[in-house]
Amino acid sequence: MGENFFTNYYQAVAMILYGIGFTNLIVNKNLVKKVIGLNIAIAAAYLFLGTKGFVTGRAPPIIADGIADAAMYVNPIPAGMILTGIVISFSVTAFSLALIVSLYRRYQTLYLDEIMLKVAQEEGE
Repeated sequence: MGENFFTNYYQAVAMILYGIGFTNLIVNKNLVKKVIGLNIAIAAAYLFLGTKGFVTGRAPPIIADGIADAAMYVNPIPAGMILTGIVISFSVTAFSLALIVSLYRRYQTLYLDEIMLKVAQEEGE
């Protein structure tokens, strides 16, 4: 594995989490588990973006002590993107769960295959 793995272990963890979330999203037929997998993958993307935006030894982007050199501060754009993404993913999760509740009330199941069969039966009638 080498030294690069141990200096970039946050990125490695983010990739592993993304793989777990994406696999969960693809493999599971349960709609709630799909939403959970999506949230794991999104959290991994935030972790990866956050680790790429942080530089050890740099200060937060608040000008203090008269130091105006940009090389002394961490870039604030990744943190802003992460905060915006968290708000958007929360909204998507809430909307997805509301749709899942609506589907469950109508079809009495959370499994995508069964819902598709019932929809096909309704259209065939």
